[in-house]
Amino acid sequence: MLPVPVQRPFTQFVLKVHSRCDLSCDHCYVYEHADTSWRGKPRSVSEHVLKATAARVGEHARAHRLTAVHVVLHGGEPLLAGPAVLRSAAELLRAALPEGCALDLRIHTNAVRLSEDFCELFAELGIKVGVSLDGDRVANDRHRRYADGRSSHATVLAALELLRRPAYHHLYAGLLCTIDVENDPVAVYDALVELSPPRIDFLLPHATWDEPPKHPDHLGPTPYADWLLAVHERWTAHGRPVPVRIFDSVHRTLRGRSSLTESLGLDPAGLVVVETDGTFEQADSLKTAFDGAPQTGFDVFTHTLDQVATHPGMMERQSGLAGLNQQCRSCSVVRSCGGGLFAHRYRTDRGFDNPSVFCGDLMTLITTIRDQTAPAGLPAQAGPAARPLTEAQLDELATGFGTRSTVRALADAQLGLTRKLLAALSARDAEPWSLLTELDDAAPHALDTVLAHPYARAWAVRCLEDDPGADLGGLAELAAAAALRAGREFELPVPVREGAVHLPTLGRVLVGGAGKAVLHATAGSFTVRGVTIDSNTPDGPVWQPVRRAELAGGLTLALEDTDPQRDAHQWPVAGRLPEAELRAWSHGLREAWELLERDLPEYAAGFPTGLTTVTPLRPGPDGRDVSAAARQAFGAVGIARPNTSSTLALLLAHEFQHVKLGAVLDFHALYDPADDRRYHAPWRPDPRPLEALLQGTYAHLAVTAYWGTRVRAAVGPSREAAERARVQLATWRGHTARAVETLAESGSLTALGLRFTDGMRSTVGQWLSLDVGPAAERAAVERAAAT
Repeated sequence: MLPVPVQRPFTQFVLKVHSRCDLSCDHCYVYEHADTSWRGKPRSVSEHVLKATAARVGEHARAHRLTAVHVVLHGGEPLLAGPAVLRSAAELLRAALPEGCALDLRIHTNAVRLSEDFCELFAELGIKVGVSLDGDRVANDRHRRYADGRSSHATVLAALELLRRPAYHHLYAGLLCTIDVENDPVAVYDALVELSPPRIDFLLPHATWDEPPKHPDHLGPTPYADWLLAVHERWTAHGRPVPVRIFDSVHRTLRGRSSLTESLGLDPAGLVVVETDGTFEQADSLKTAFDGAPQTGFDVFTHTLDQVATHPGMMERQSGLAGLNQQCRSCSVVRSCGGGLFAHRYRTDRGFDNPSVFCGDLMTLITTIRDQTAPAGLPAQAGPAARPLTEAQLDELATGFGTRSTVRALADAQLGLTRKLLAALSARDAEPWSLLTELDDAAPHALDTVLAHPYARAWAVRCLEDDPGADLGGLAELAAAAALRAGREFELPVPVREGAVHLPTLGRVLVGGAGKAVLHATAGSFTVRGVTIDSNTPDGPVWQPVRRAELAGGLTLALEDTDPQRDAHQWPVAGRLPEAELRAWSHGLREAWELLERDLPEYAAGFPTGLTTVTPLRPGPDGRDVSAAARQAFGAVGIARPNTSSTLALLLAHEFQHVKLGAVLDFHALYDPADDRRYHAPWRPDPRPLEALLQGTYAHLAVTAYWGTRVRAAVGPSREAAERARVQLATWRGHTARAVETLAESGSLTALGLRFTDGMRSTVGQWLSLDVGPAAERAAVERAAAT
């Protein structure tokens, strides 16, 4: 039989493993609301049902090529099912999924039975744990009690202490709190935050137009919005220390992004429930509408999930804006509200063709947050003004030097420029852009760390120039890397390039294939194409992190050998460094940095704030030393590792000059760009454009100083080496001095450009008087003539 077409495949499954509970919560939609079907369900799910369920989920995943499915083990109270049933469910589900489809498996519990043995089981099986708790003891005891009236609060807190242990903290998924407007919102929020949850869910109590939510007379017209806004104010004032799903969803939907919850937004629902008897049901929340409301008439033994998707209720919940009543469709906040939770629209005479019974509260909540929130999008001008440097800083840089603070100003300006370039690309790929704007608001440091990556700008420029080798997947890579740094839970399609998913500043995951893959991040780990990476994943054949060289004084440099955008230099880049080569690089960089700090402190001063990345290059022709900066990659230099640390120091100093001057030229005009003449560069046989001559002259200030300090200190293992240093100094000071005068006489420098020329002339002039001897001078003249 041909499969029945579906609007959207199911990706979320609620698997009921037990139909009874050991608490007697009076606000429970399963036992206390309209539906009574639980009475006829088996207490515990059978192995037969588990096998059939796993087979249906695996069948669906294969048919729709799903990269991940999300399963929640639920009840009743799922821990009542016992460890054997929970183990069987996990193992059967995992075995049924096709290769490349990840299983995000969770259990939602009241936690009164959660023990160390259960935690060990969940750690073994990779099951995350969500816990229901309504706040402090006063709030929790209002509803969550045992049948004999005893409090469950202390028992739940003891269970949460288990989840907060280092051995089990990675299992802790978050807390779910049902709102009661008679509870103190701030006290509830503070009590929950004190338990260090990775996420908090605040749920509106289930209600319908037939059975409206309670509304105490002493409260205003929108008590649920007022309650949530009090929490939102506290949450915002404390710097949003934990993700709160309802608030994050409002912020996301206001920016045109998907919601994180079915109760908000217009995203089609992709959830189905499997009861303990194997019947498929719609969302559990429908149990609050009328008896039998969630039933579909389908079961795991005789029906596919594609058939389940044809149920009218399923189709209505996937119909987005078209499925709402006229009042909702014409509402100004419909794309955030989405008509509220489907169950909350029910009224006997009109079915679900109504606004939410919480309509006024949702309107107040969303519009208040909207009015308090800055407009969406990265700032058009983040950080520095159009001319980021002071006059004193410009004069300092003109000499070839640059203190930490001055180079920091350049770095800040470059970050602002990268943000503008990304903003110009925003309309081309809305989903990652929405995540970036969300992170800009909630986790700016994590975002800035990724956007400061040198090759973020290189990629953006390629895209804006319509480079045929560029694609917009880099926006998703940047968003995913920043969100991972921020510790956010998210899902995002990312490109697979040459068999790998690349995460700028973090590394790459080797997943095989091409195209796109969905990256699913949870607290402490992420999964893509069935590969899960966490803090314990070693560097190896699957996960290849960006590795760093640790230098004296706390300076670290990324050895970038994974980013596909790093091929921005004029020489080919090297591949992944073997361990021996990595050690050689680290050792060489440590020694080179010590030499630079000792011999060239004025040039090295800006390294800690301006140089973040060294990209290994392949050796040049005949194995000669090659290096290059990239005009659009501030903070990076490309180098083929030379044989000696002293040569590495020279190449670092030379290329960092290019990095600094390129950043200056982005904001300050030093020459007339209309001058298309070519000028003689003493160090090259071919004439060069004016900017290239300016760049070369500036870089050779550091080269001159390098050889000058070696001559002055008489550095060299032999007489031949000392003589070579004298010839090099004579050569490079002569080249640089002549180039300075060529620039000054070009007639194309601006007033600021002439100031830069004066600064460079002053710096190279300090080396002109150092005596190198007649032999070195003659050798330098001969070399210049040969050039």
